[in-house]
Amino acid sequence: MKKLLIANRGEIARRIIRTAHAMGIETVAVYSDPDALALHVREATTAFALGGTASADSYLRIDRLLEAAQATGADAVHPGYGFLSENAEFAQAVINAGFIWVGPPPAAIRALGSKSAAKALAMAKGVPCLPGYFGEDQREETFIAEAQRIGYPLMVKAVAGGGGRGMRLVHEASQLVPALRSARSEALAGFANGDLLIERALLRPRHVEVQVFADAHGHCVHLGERDCSVQRRHQKIVEESPSPAVSPALREALGRCAVRLAMAAGYVGAGTVEFLVEDVKVVGEPFDRLRVNGDASVRAEPVEALAHQAGFFLMEMNTRLQVEHPVTEAVTGLDLVEWQLRIARGEPLPLTQDHITFTGHAIEVRLCAEDEHFNPHTGRVLQFNEPPRHNGLRFDHALETGTDVTPHYDAMLGKLIAHAPTRTEAIDRLAHALDQTILLGLPTNRSFLAACLRNPVFHAGGALIPFLVEEGDAIRTTLQPPPHAVLASVLAAVFHTREPAAALPCPFPRPMRWHHGEQVLDIALQEQGHGHVRITLGERTLQARVSPGRVTLESVTWPVTIAALGTGAWQAQAGAHAITLTDITFAPRERAGGASAARELRAPFNGKLIAVHARPGDRVAQGDALLVIESMKLEHTLAAPRNVVIESVNVAAGQQLAPGQLLVTFAA
Repeated sequence: MKKLLIANRGEIARRIIRTAHAMGIETVAVYSDPDALALHVREATTAFALGGTASADSYLRIDRLLEAAQATGADAVHPGYGFLSENAEFAQAVINAGFIWVGPPPAAIRALGSKSAAKALAMAKGVPCLPGYFGEDQREETFIAEAQRIGYPLMVKAVAGGGGRGMRLVHEASQLVPALRSARSEALAGFANGDLLIERALLRPRHVEVQVFADAHGHCVHLGERDCSVQRRHQKIVEESPSPAVSPALREALGRCAVRLAMAAGYVGAGTVEFLVEDVKVVGEPFDRLRVNGDASVRAEPVEALAHQAGFFLMEMNTRLQVEHPVTEAVTGLDLVEWQLRIARGEPLPLTQDHITFTGHAIEVRLCAEDEHFNPHTGRVLQFNEPPRHNGLRFDHALETGTDVTPHYDAMLGKLIAHAPTRTEAIDRLAHALDQTILLGLPTNRSFLAACLRNPVFHAGGALIPFLVEEGDAIRTTLQPPPHAVLASVLAAVFHTREPAAALPCPFPRPMRWHHGEQVLDIALQEQGHGHVRITLGERTLQARVSPGRVTLESVTWPVTIAALGTGAWQAQAGAHAITLTDITFAPRERAGGASAARELRAPFNGKLIAVHARPGDRVAQGDALLVIESMKLEHTLAAPRNVVIESVNVAAGQQLAPGQLLVTFAA
């Protein structure tokens, strides 16, 4: 292996480039038109333009990727994750063209890439699965009949793909057909395969997955588990290893089941076996230098008995490297990409199971371009500063000031990982690193992630899959910035384009109106020279001093970073607080909120309108689906805010939408 083509983009492409170069392997980056200036393109040895904008016209073009490998003299292809990483046809095409495929054999991808096929193989090998229907008959009436047999609640899942797409929770029979249709539509758009399965739903489990590695010489090991229970829309946003609820005996049972499934499929390379685990209490202190195999008494206990006692069930196997692989790298001290490349070259596994050990605790969070309600956003990164990298902190990303975040790809911007001797120390280090991360220009979940880590339920190790449903509102209430942080941000915006120390005194107060969240701030500013400002807020008068990057209010100094979004809008970070402001001093009063807003439904983000369920004159109830928008690989349903009559529908299916675009109006 002399030159490796990476059939991917963003942070995972950079991650693979880093290890390949350390091993003396040259790299080839590929890129779409929007990614022409991306970091992974500049860091690779050479780069090849795929053309196109959307994934279907670039990173999903097998013919163009093979052409890139041939044109650049590559002799191996690494798919990363997402895109074509679990596509057996791509793997076979790479092999047929004479290149080394860094991944499992196409036959193993077929056997395990389909959730239905994987569950059939697992049940044949004694790996526990939930009751369900995994058949080829995809008629709605078949699913209805099978659902009656299985019982509710149940989960609808796309047979292909992953990443939470094509999944719907169904509590009762009336929800089944709409869930089937919605999941099938999302699966077709994401994976070009609309086949579905249904299975009994566990409402309060943990998501625990096991990292496995196999070589071409008949050896297979596991590298412990990751707990990925903190999810929104069935997508992980916090992952950790070890799980706070997995004992040595349960770890052994999960690992043995994972290895058994991989070997049954003739697996080679990196893979992840995902389980739902229920009825497990937090075990206390994390392991420290704990051998995976445990003692002889644990090894002697049958897997089926432990599975029954612990209540764990197979979900699926991902036949690729996972987004969250850095937490496993942190606790094992291993480079999983290096293992992938060595195994692809035909080498045996570098370690046997008895020599795999774990140290400390690692947690990862996924930094995404989305607000606290999980709505995706696009835009340009106007200011980006990483936290200091020390004390076991790692930041995998493809960000820099000026990066454009488009609606064509996933909303994830990067991953912050902290490794520490204990779970509590890892939580504290990671939350502090999020506080120190500056990313302005578009909404992100930075503050929300830090609040998740500090939530008492998560801190105690008690987060289950419904964690964000149950704790989300409480977490959001902690995101409200203190009034002085908002005022400091206003002052930073006022002085953004001039030097505060050079400002001359002004004898007259300057009245201003600012909009922040649901609040309107009426203030008067009187500049007193050299950055000193008197602020009148209602009956109160405050003194402030503004200097570059800092605002002092009543003896408290706030570090403030500010970015102009245009048309009077600003985004600031005051300390750790994310603050969005709009100067509405000269705007009509209704800009601060009025009756017109209550009669309108506007697009919350960029995307493609794929379904319209409302017509003028329709009477709809609160919660009824009106429109469906596809953005960043996911479908988002916009529902009626209350019982209303539709006055007008101003868009049609197939349109590209912009944030704030008027979609529907309601009768008065």
